[in-house]
Amino acid sequence: MNVRRRLISGTAVAAATALGLGTLSACSSDSAAATNTDKFDVVASFYPMAFLAEQIGGAHVNVSSLTEPGQEPHDLEISAQQTAALQESDAVLYLKDLQPSVDDAVAQSEIKTKIDAASLTTLEKHGNEVGGHAAEHDDHENEELSGLDPHIWLDPVRYSQVAEGVGKAFEKADPDHAADYKANTAALVKKLGALNTQFKDGLANTKTKVFVTTHAAFGYLAERYGLTEEAINGLDPESEPSAARVKELEKMAKADGVTTVFYETLVSDKTAKTIASDANLKTDVLDPIEGITKKSRGTDYFSVQEANLKALKTALGTK
Repeated sequence: MNVRRRLISGTAVAAATALGLGTLSACSSDSAAATNTDKFDVVASFYPMAFLAEQIGGAHVNVSSLTEPGQEPHDLEISAQQTAALQESDAVLYLKDLQPSVDDAVAQSEIKTKIDAASLTTLEKHGNEVGGHAAEHDDHENEELSGLDPHIWLDPVRYSQVAEGVGKAFEKADPDHAADYKANTAALVKKLGALNTQFKDGLANTKTKVFVTTHAAFGYLAERYGLTEEAINGLDPESEPSAARVKELEKMAKADGVTTVFYETLVSDKTAKTIASDANLKTDVLDPIEGITKKSRGTDYFSVQEANLKALKTALGTK
């Protein structure tokens, strides 16, 4: 499969100040830092990890997230309150190399059950050459350290592999509820399999295979379904693209039948709209699902992924 994949520079906005552990659902306690309950207390690093913990743990878990809804997870700095709460939890579920401050806190903690999602599937390096020229390296410190693309949750197949690993870890750590964890994991894996089929069928026959995005989070998704992600490299979310870059994108868009510039919900749409206007293209949202907010096109991972599929199908066109 000849699929080009891109990484960007400067798409992360400055994160809000960490405000303690946020709660997520009915499984969670009302307390902002409740990690010492009579349930299996799980601290998750950010939404995709928290979603897995809740789906697999069900009524037996109390899930708290280190990243607040609407907060850009790449730039999270853990507070003293969060570090203390982390120490009191039964398990931590995180994605190594995505959030350096989380990695440090987990390494220094004495939590018995540490679940690294990155170890439960395969990660790849997704190149960032644009138009045949070497672009700036992504300025996320975490991605520079490993050189690997951490956005595995956007590929339903890899996310399913992570889910299976998390389920086994829960079974081992909390054997009294192992049967329920096993059943919940199987149900989640089945749903992710169905989502994979939706994407595979929905993107099988499109007019173009190329899409433009301001956040190169979709390398795994592009690879899985035979697409090409063209990311806007070297641009701060608030900056305007150079005339040369706009011309390059306009030429590429015309050659590949691109209709849309995608942006995400957690950063400004200014860059996307500037390029779209100059290149006579449309804009739309492609959500990396790093957090669920009021701006999200859905209420959970599955509904937002379905919205992403719909947006891609519209942008790529059907034969």
